[in-house]
Amino acid sequence: MSNQNYRRLTAEEIKTLESRGCVCADWSGVMVAPGFKCSSIDNVEFSGEVRIGVLDGTFERPGGLLRRSHVSHVTLHNVTIGNGVYIRHVANYIANYDIADGAYIENVDCLVCSLDSTFGIGTEVSVLNETGGREVPVYERLSAQTAYLIALYRHERETVAKLIEMIRAHAAGFRGRRARVGKNAEITNCGTINDVNIGDYSRIKGATRLKDGTTVSSESDPVFIGRDVIAEGFVLASGSRVDDGAVVRHCFVGQATNLSHLFSAHDSLFFANCNCENGEAAAIFGGPYTVTMHKSSLLIAGIFSFLNAGSGSNQSNHMYKLGPIHQGVVERGSKTTSDSYILWPARIGAFSLVMGRHVNHSDTSRLPFSYLIENHSGSYLVPGVNLRSVGTIRDAQKWPRRDKRKDSDKLDCINFNLLSPYTVGKMVSGRQLLNDLERTAGATAERFAFQAMTIEARALRKGRRYYSMAIDKFMGNSVIHRLGNTKLTSDSQILQALSPLHPAGRGEWVDVCGMFAPKSEIDRLCREIADGTLDTLDAIEARWHKLHEDYYDMEWTWVYEYLPEWFGKPIEELTIQDLRAIVTRWHDSVKMLDNMLYDDARKEYSLQSRTGFGIDDPESSAQGDFVNVRGAFEDDPFVKMVLDHINIKGELASRTLDNLGGN
Repeated sequence: MSNQNYRRLTAEEIKTLESRGCVCADWSGVMVAPGFKCSSIDNVEFSGEVRIGVLDGTFERPGGLLRRSHVSHVTLHNVTIGNGVYIRHVANYIANYDIADGAYIENVDCLVCSLDSTFGIGTEVSVLNETGGREVPVYERLSAQTAYLIALYRHERETVAKLIEMIRAHAAGFRGRRARVGKNAEITNCGTINDVNIGDYSRIKGATRLKDGTTVSSESDPVFIGRDVIAEGFVLASGSRVDDGAVVRHCFVGQATNLSHLFSAHDSLFFANCNCENGEAAAIFGGPYTVTMHKSSLLIAGIFSFLNAGSGSNQSNHMYKLGPIHQGVVERGSKTTSDSYILWPARIGAFSLVMGRHVNHSDTSRLPFSYLIENHSGSYLVPGVNLRSVGTIRDAQKWPRRDKRKDSDKLDCINFNLLSPYTVGKMVSGRQLLNDLERTAGATAERFAFQAMTIEARALRKGRRYYSMAIDKFMGNSVIHRLGNTKLTSDSQILQALSPLHPAGRGEWVDVCGMFAPKSEIDRLCREIADGTLDTLDAIEARWHKLHEDYYDMEWTWVYEYLPEWFGKPIEELTIQDLRAIVTRWHDSVKMLDNMLYDDARKEYSLQSRTGFGIDDPESSAQGDFVNVRGAFEDDPFVKMVLDHINIKGELASRTLDNLGGN
């Protein structure tokens, strides 16, 4: 409501307000909107400049209780109150706040803005290295991708400096402003709230202390802050939830992320769909879908994404010499088992399983989809075995379904693909590494040493086979997708049908914390930030989304470049019969991997899995008890999915072969 719509109180209104327990040293500072009624105000102390809208709203509280807009039992100092607002029982006072239409405030200790705050915007979060050097200043629209550049591309000094400068300039614009309680926001039963910008539709219920923060809420995806929460120096994105005694200091909490059940975090970033309960995080870069649910788990000084941390998972970032200076990388899709331990520095390859304690600074980044297992105080690596695990495929399928972001304005670019130029490129490199190890040690060696890890000969050969099948699956998928329903009748049509549409995609790819992109494009982005071509945060955000949108076109460019090496023949010389051979090779690999998944799923229904069923008569009732609880193997949804997948891919192979000239 603009200032010109307000008017001064009449002498009669002042007299009426005073009779209703209101006091003010200078009533000239209190102005009201047309339609204002004194009956909506009682027991209020006014101070400074106060503006009041029309208090004509109605609120339905839990249990069906109806309350009309009202302001009572509160001290207001330099406050603007919008239309349809309810304020009652603020123990101390509200100062320097603009309260938007429809806000509901009740039983709060105090709500104060110091006029010298940036509301958490620009707070520097010391991720990965607690002693400093990778600080990320946070703001309302921080994405996992922009944070990744700031934290991890310190070798691009000018780029990082420009990004930090943009965010600091943005943050400086908030200093000296009054704070805001957004439209239809609700604040009830809370302690002290100092210098917090509260976004539209935010729900803050029972928080103990909030200081220097911003909630970026929306009607479609409100922010929720619950009972006994303590937070300082924070930004909460839409759909985020901090509840049940969580303690958060210097953190960014991304869209649809949940921190609850006494979870404690400091100097950490949590991006979309993280779920963290009970445990602790210190200086972590929590990429999308970082999950830790157990009281005894500690995530510290590492970058994670699509992580499932088991109970008692732990890492160490110092060796009692120069302090907590080490950091670790756990690439996407990895799991840690109960009581696992990793001594930083270390790097765990994508979609890997870590079991036991590992103190030798493992680097398995070239060998994704592996098991890293403790064996007699040593680290044993089983390459590629996770490619045949039902758990891996189930995870890849559940992540898109568990995207809880309801806000149409999504900040993080997330690619859910299990196989991509990034993971397949790692497998190509990993297969070559396994070949080199075998050649160096000799084909008769029983085990191979690699970076203080041991690889058994049998595991090495199986891993190489798993990688080959997965590469065949990805390459064939891409070729079939590129051909689509195109019918080829002559070899001369092949080059045109397969030609790439996007200039980028060749060479190395990277996982930019949830988003796959060619390294060349990230380097170009860095150059354009450094030279001023991209000079706003909005322009950088748009570039991230464009790269994400172009993924499949760039993926094909990568496949097109690698295809001659993979198939052993230049693309210019490919024949229709060669394409038929590619489809057949793809189909064979898909069937073999699916059959492995089917066999792995069957283990969940083995006799051993029935241990504990049929509590009082295991011999006669275990089977019936098991089936009634778990169901039959043939009825399992995942098993049905695998069987359907085999049939669907068989039909796709037949259809593609028909388009390639019949038999």
